[in-house]
Amino acid sequence: MESLEHLIVRSIKSYYKNRIYAPVIFLVLLILLALVFPIKAMISPGIYKAGQGEINLHDMYAQKQYYGHFILEDLYFTGYTSRWLDATRGYYYYTMIGDECVIVLLDPDTSSQGQSYIEKLAVRGKVLYESEAARSLLLRLAQDLNWSEEGILSTVSTYTISEPDATNVATRAFEFFYVSFVFYTCSVIVLYSIYIVFPVLSPPVRKTAAYGNPARILEEAEEELATLPQLATEDMFITEHYFIETSSFGVAIVPIDAIIWIYKYSTMHKFLWHHFSITYTLHITAGKRHYIKCPQNIKSDIDGIMDYLAEANHNILVGFSEENRLKVEEIQNDLGFVRTITKFLSKRI
Repeated sequence: MESLEHLIVRSIKSYYKNRIYAPVIFLVLLILLALVFPIKAMISPGIYKAGQGEINLHDMYAQKQYYGHFILEDLYFTGYTSRWLDATRGYYYYTMIGDECVIVLLDPDTSSQGQSYIEKLAVRGKVLYESEAARSLLLRLAQDLNWSEEGILSTVSTYTISEPDATNVATRAFEFFYVSFVFYTCSVIVLYSIYIVFPVLSPPVRKTAAYGNPARILEEAEEELATLPQLATEDMFITEHYFIETSSFGVAIVPIDAIIWIYKYSTMHKFLWHHFSITYTLHITAGKRHYIKCPQNIKSDIDGIMDYLAEANHNILVGFSEENRLKVEEIQNDLGFVRTITKFLSKRI
């Protein structure tokens, strides 16, 4: 009897303690990913102003601050574009940042399809080092200007600012999914922690709000389970007023008088041609569209539970059949909304 004392609360805490490990590990992996790769700079880039000498591309690249919001001045179109799959990816400009001449690749919309001169521009860009595309551009410029390759390479910075590389679909998608994963994982960890500290707020208990006060129902079910359980298996219990599940697959509390339908479903476990065992799942449908599954049980336990519940509440439908399914559908008014819409449309027509 001592082992049944506060069993429901202990099972809820144990269930969410076991489930919290996965999101914690995943969050740690996301943090490690941010430490190895410049994800922080990608998601929340700093602001750098060329006119105030705040841009040092060498230091940014060395510190893995590859992304930034750059405020640039006096950009001149080089006459060259970057193309990908027969589409213009961007337009190459050059500008002075401090004492360096820097090549800047702008999106077509940002550059107004290759505007010859841009006085001032705020752009989100990625710092590239010795870009092959930029090097090819400089070689073409050298030919146009009758310069040597060494001469133009010594004049122009080896760093390039590329807007398309910072705003392309792949980068935006990565940012979206990374932020979403972090937010979702943190939310799950916080929720599970709350359920562990305050089991009365957990979904298994809150679902009983359809039948009364959840805290009172939990207290009453705990008391009945600890004092006089009517029937008990390894993880399913029947008390005077409640059916209770406390398995590793979940925790459930449902009043016996709210149960509408019960049936069992068998599953054969096999590997290749060898059959290992058959387990049974108890399905319970209760009022207010409350559905419970108790998987991986033995036949005798399921049969005992079903027989006792059918005896305790003669209104329970026992066994899976099309007739019982339709009765439950009618009892729960599953198609009520569809009937209402159909009736309304019929009147309108």
